[in-house]
Formats: sequence, structure tokens, C-alpha cells
Amino acid sequence: MFCQRIDDSLCLRLLEPRDAEDLYRLLDESRAYLREWLPFLDDNQSSADTRAFILSGLKRYANQDGAEIGLWYQGEIAGVLGLHFIDWANRATSLGYWLGERYQGKGIMTRACQAVIDILFRDYGLMRVEIRAATGNRKSRAVAERLGFTYEGFKRQAEWLYDHYVDHAVYSMLAHEWQSPRAT
Repeated sequence: MFCQRIDDSLCLRLLEPRDAEDLYRLLDESRAYLREWLPFLDDNQSSADTRAFILSGLKRYANQDGAEIGLWYQGEIAGVLGLHFIDWANRATSLGYWLGERYQGKGIMTRACQAVIDILFRDYGLMRVEIRAATGNRKSRAVAERLGFTYEGFKRQAEWLYDHYVDHAVYSMLAHEWQSPRAT
């Protein structure tokens, strides 16, 4: 199974069914905070729902069609980084992510994305990675910007959030543009 130690405080690994209780607890304690930008919260009302989400991610991973990666910070689950559908014909994918409220502002997501992007370009041979975030979601957009992604523009009314649509800012990184900060 995919497992990557980033540093002494951060480890990434595929989510497994045994993580459902802890992940659900994190999601539930941050529900009000996350609701501003995540559309799936009403569909995840129990650890059984979380387990189904995890099993779906494992199936996609087995089919080489994405993954749901858990972020462990100082031994506790802190969030999720999703590797969405992989377009193998065009060697492209997109990332989505969220952190529990108490884990914000520690550089966790930037470091996690950096490590996953390294793997996508180096080991998977992808040519393009995309990050989309609601135009008003400054924290998610800041991750893409810190990593040096190119802002391509926005998609109008790209996502339904409970009672309204939001536009998405679209960012991309191409393999030849990526230089891992670790390599410098």
C-alpha cells in the first residue's frame, strides 16, 4: 500500500477501512468549518458513510484510477488529499484536499501536495496535475500558488454547494515545469 513519510511530523498513506472512525470524527468535529467549501458533508453522516468513501477510494486505487490519501500529523489523522480520476490517455489528473480545522496553518497540505506531485510526475509519468478550488477559497488557492501552479482562469458555476453555485479557479502544473522544492 502507498505510504510516504514526509518528515518527523507528517506521514501520508492510503486510507483504509480501519481509519473510518477516526476520519469520521475529524470530519464531524470540523463539519461547520468545512461546510463553507465542501459539498459532500450532508452525504457523510456516520462512520459507515466514511468507510464506504474509503472503500471507494481503495477500489479506484486498485484500478489505477485515483486514491484517497490520509494525512497523519503527529500521529493523528489531519485530513485527506484526493487523487481524482486519472486520464491515462492524456497523462493528467487533479487533486482535491481538506484539513480538519485544528490542523490549519501548519503547512501540512502544501507539504503533502508537494510529495504527491513528486510521485505523480516521477513515478506515474503524468504530464499535468490540476488543482481547482472555489474562487473564494483563499486557503485552498494559496496551496496551489505556493507550489508554483499556473492560474489558468476560472470555471463559472462549477460546483453546487448546498444552496448555491460557486466558480472554480483552475490551476495547473506541467511535468517540465515542476521542480520539487526538495531537489533544490
